[in-house]
Amino acid sequence: MKAIADAGTGRILGCSLLCHAAGEIISAVQMVMQAQMPYTVLRNGVLTHPTMTEGLNLLFSKL
Repeated sequence: MKAIADAGTGRILGCSLLCHAAGEIISAVQMVMQAQMPYTVLRNGVLTHPTMTEGLNLLFSKL
């Protein structure tokens, strides 16, 4: 997983996934991007368990 976000607005500019269940995970990222919300929505969100989407908390905690 790799993502790029704007430092000023927190908006996700791009995301690349090369992992198991990438199709499942990218849907959550796409929704946040289309709504023009900051990446912190995914970083701080309570994501369904157990799914691969939980990895987004870890990905965006590194920004």
